[in-house]
Amino acid sequence: MAESEKFTVSGNQVVEKVKQLIREGNIRRVRLLHEGKIIIEIPLSVGAPVVVAGILVAPLLAAIGAFAALVTECTIEVEKVEEKNKK
Repeated sequence: MAESEKFTVSGNQVVEKVKQLIREGNIRRVRLLHEGKIIIEIPLSVGAPVVVAGILVAPLLAAIGAFAALVTECTIEVEKVEEKNKK
């Protein structure tokens, strides 16, 4: 089972927030929403090293940066991997 979180950020903070979330590591999927519609969805493989995930996501981050320049505010929805033995 996965846990979801949502963050509302201004357009100029989107790329940095996505990078921060990817560095945290336990992310399965990142969705960028604007006015309730999914603009970009980034699936991340579970357990992939952060460096590899960063390289694979770099072109998407460029697209996110271009989109962020056009909006004043958007929502980032993050699907996190839930640890099975978490108490």
